[in-house]
Amino acid sequence: MAKSGTTTQGLRAAIERSGYYPALVAEAVEAAVGGEAITSYVVHQETTFDANEVRRHVTVLVLTPHRFIVSHTDEQSADTSSPSPYATTSTESVKLDRISSVVVSRVVANPESYTPGTLPREVVLTIGWGAVSRIDLEPAACGDPNCDADHGYTGNATADDLSLRVSDAGDGPDTVRQTLAFAQALSEAIAATAAPTR
Repeated sequence: MAKSGTTTQGLRAAIERSGYYPALVAEAVEAAVGGEAITSYVVHQETTFDANEVRRHVTVLVLTPHRFIVSHTDEQSADTSSPSPYATTSTESVKLDRISSVVVSRVVANPESYTPGTLPREVVLTIGWGAVSRIDLEPAACGDPNCDADHGYTGNATADDLSLRVSDAGDGPDTVRQTLAFAQALSEAIAATAAPTR
């Protein structure tokens, strides 16, 4: 379940409510935030099923006046590298002026009768800052159906650093609302960073 807010105490409380290794997650996130004020945050826990195993994953997004911080924590079963189950936590700190895109995709039921202010049933928040790019290639072709020449390849490069999906059915309406609020706060912070100073 995602939680959004604007204080260090609120962030810690949201991490604890997620119930997912709260001491580990909080320590990693608080170390990344340091002494900066927290403008907004979202804590999202996701449970997935992998063959015969249930795996949990928590994503914490934090916005400060100067940075966007993302933290991921995953649990792993015992394997050849570790005789006991373990968790991995990573944090990344991104300066706001490096963020190149914030995409908010909304899925709305019955769009013909949509009323402004109605929450979407699903939201996908995608944030790009150039750390991860996906390249989709396909053979290039010309307009001649009889041409068998090699025209090389064509494709698209897409920034795909972070994608967070929340839904009303799976996460509840508060989660959808909080994710939209975080996306708006992030977009406004990026716009303020990009605005020329006078």
